[in-house]
Amino acid sequence: MSWGEMQDDGGGAALGGAAAAGANTAQNSVHLNKQSITQNCHNTTAAPAPQSEFESRSPSPAPTTSPIIPREQWAGKHEFLLSCIGYCVGLGNVWRFPYLCYRNGGGVFLIPYFIMLIVTGVPLFLMELSLGQYGAAGPITVWKCCPLLKGIGIGMLCVSTLVCLYYNVIIAWTFYYLGSSFQSPLPWSCDAVANAALCGNNATGNGSTGGALSPTEKFWNERVLGVVHSEGLHDPGPVRWPLALCLLAAWFIIFLCMLKGIRSSGKVVYVTATFPYFVLIVLIIRGATLEGSLQGVAFYLTPDWSRLSNAQVWNDAASQIFYSLGIGVGGLLSMASYNKFDNNVIRDTLIITAGNCCTSFFAGFAIFSILGHMAWRKGVPVGEVADTGPGLAFVAYPEALALLPGSVFWSILFFLMLFMLGVDTLFGNMEGITTAVMDEFPHLRGNMLHKSLFLGALCFCFYLLGLLLVTNGGIYWFTLIDSFSTSFGLIIITLFMCIGISFFYGVDQFCQDIIDMICPCPPWCRKVLLYFKACWVFFTPFLLLFILTYIFIEMYKTSLRYGSYVYPLWGKALGVCMGATCCLQILIWAIVAICKETGTLKDRFKKTIRPLSSWRVNTLNRRAEESVEPERVEAPFTVTLTDMDFTAMTWESGSQA
Repeated sequence: MSWGEMQDDGGGAALGGAAAAGANTAQNSVHLNKQSITQNCHNTTAAPAPQSEFESRSPSPAPTTSPIIPREQWAGKHEFLLSCIGYCVGLGNVWRFPYLCYRNGGGVFLIPYFIMLIVTGVPLFLMELSLGQYGAAGPITVWKCCPLLKGIGIGMLCVSTLVCLYYNVIIAWTFYYLGSSFQSPLPWSCDAVANAALCGNNATGNGSTGGALSPTEKFWNERVLGVVHSEGLHDPGPVRWPLALCLLAAWFIIFLCMLKGIRSSGKVVYVTATFPYFVLIVLIIRGATLEGSLQGVAFYLTPDWSRLSNAQVWNDAASQIFYSLGIGVGGLLSMASYNKFDNNVIRDTLIITAGNCCTSFFAGFAIFSILGHMAWRKGVPVGEVADTGPGLAFVAYPEALALLPGSVFWSILFFLMLFMLGVDTLFGNMEGITTAVMDEFPHLRGNMLHKSLFLGALCFCFYLLGLLLVTNGGIYWFTLIDSFSTSFGLIIITLFMCIGISFFYGVDQFCQDIIDMICPCPPWCRKVLLYFKACWVFFTPFLLLFILTYIFIEMYKTSLRYGSYVYPLWGKALGVCMGATCCLQILIWAIVAICKETGTLKDRFKKTIRPLSSWRVNTLNRRAEESVEPERVEAPFTVTLTDMDFTAMTWESGSQA
């Protein structure tokens, strides 16, 4: 679907098309002369506004006759909202937020969490959506607004690549568990014959005797990961082919769902974004009926007010906001680029961020009610069965599900939910990569065969690289990439994005762009924009610097671990290089942009922070195409025929004879 594609229906429509073209020309001249669009959304003749530092470039050259390949557009408003909610609501909401909440003071963790959400999460979320929607471009091309910072888009692409590389491995694990869940009894339960020796005479359930591994730990470490056969990062060992086949199936599903771009993925999210909510509701209802569930919920929410003075709590809150909302990875920016120009981006931001954070809080009840039941069955504190990361999703929770009547059904339901959560998030990350590449090489967008080949090659390359993560020692590499791909590099990228838009492009100009998009802008939107403006200029950069400083201190003081394995220094250095590669793109491409300009260093710098002429021309053309339609006759209407009409018809029939 093109941006307001217009067709000439001949006759009177051709005349209307000429008028429309004239209107487009007039609109272009108005925009190039820096005359603003009035608040009632009509382009009127106005006195030229004083030129700002962003508008001092020479007038744009005459339009070229090169064909413009139309961009796709969301088929409906709900597709965009569901895609963004599905992208944000991921595995982190289920396995990361509940654990962080319990580890950092229970219910008191919600205070720093919501403060970080309001001061950093929502403003940066709005910035990404607005930038993508206004520019109608991916993470790289959108920086026509400030060519000096093109490296931010390249850095986002690097982060997305690292995230896609390891995130689909989680989906492969989910596939493996989903397939194993169709066995009765579950292969990680005490009812399985192979686990009789592990469980012994333990009558309390699925626990282990002495210091031995529990059946779920044995299944996870030996049958799924094979980590017991690896000595560490330097010893990956052979590929585990059952997992490799699961990974291949996962990438094939991603390829099929994204084959037609947002036209296909936009339909898939109707299922993948809503199904997890159904499962969470079912799990909460089931958990509430179990003995000991209130003990788990109390453990989840009991506040420890002394934790508010700990900097670790505030850092965990900020990191969870970034991890959950998907800020700075390029997925949000790419999905917003397919919106209509006049979409209310502020309203969407508030809906998506509120929905995401409420889902995280909501999921905690489903998780800890069942973990409380497991602690009651085993006669141990809830803190001894709670875990974080993959340990919660693939060890503690499967163990709890194995204790429930009808464990096969609940296990299938749970891992199907994890699959849906993972696929939605991967859609957004992949969309960021594909949109960025196709904006730089537009011919891919216009040729379905080339686009399919590109997407297929991209998925296959990710699959080949991901084989390292499904070896015996793959979990060590998984943990390394997971720890550093979205660490300091991502914070630096978002910090420069915030500074670049606020001080180089201009926060006043950016706010005006948002008002132009939401035209007519409701009064409440203008008031909210004042708050966001203060965040972008002061509060958000300050908090990002605080988070960045804390990350560097912790990275220097603490060693990276997986279980009892301590990563060697070279492994940690490799992780630092991953993060540094992402953020160094900003410096590299800034130098390239400056070298392309002429004049003194100061002049070159000034030129590179001004928007390119095509930035506003393309935006205005896009709005004009959406608003101007060919002339058409409105029904009902009346046509009055005269004698001259019939005479003319007779003459025409005579001439044809």
